Amino acid sequence: MKRKLILIGSLATLMLAGTTAQADDGRLAADRLDEVLEQGTAFGFQHYQEIEAKGSDSVEIEGWLDDQWQADVRLSLETGESLEEERKRRDGGAWGMSEEDMRMAMEAAVAEGLAEFEEIQVDRDGRIEIEGRDADGREIEVRSQQGESGVTDVERD
Repeated sequence: MKRKLILIGSLATLMLAGTTAQADDGRLAADRLDEVLEQGTAFGFQHYQEIEAKGSDSVEIEGWLDDQWQADVRLSLETGESLEEERKRRDGGAWGMSEEDMRMAMEAAVAEGLAEFEEIQVDRDGRIEIEGRDADGREIEVRSQQGESGVTDVERD
């Protein structure tokens, strides 16, 4: 009898942990990008290379604070507090997306059906990729070019 109770308790704990993980699965609603950018700007970001949702309450932002300092920071969306932070002094100057570029890319992705985003990233050539899910929960990747409206490619799974 004791073994049964322990087994049932263990299963209940595992089920609860799985439910909690699903509720905090590393995606944010597309309309929360403004909130993320406000936190990033308050921290000091001027150029964004990557934003990754780490759940409903935090994001990891990689980008440039100025022409010499690159940062990789995990921020609380509730408080704006830095949860983890790494800064590196780099030569070669800042690159990445401005807030305007980010908003333009997200607007284009939303027009293609993106409802939640997991990650937004740009490469040195200005190719932007936004990964996330549509309103039905299906995976979607939307690609665009920095400084241009519209998309270059959409991939749905």
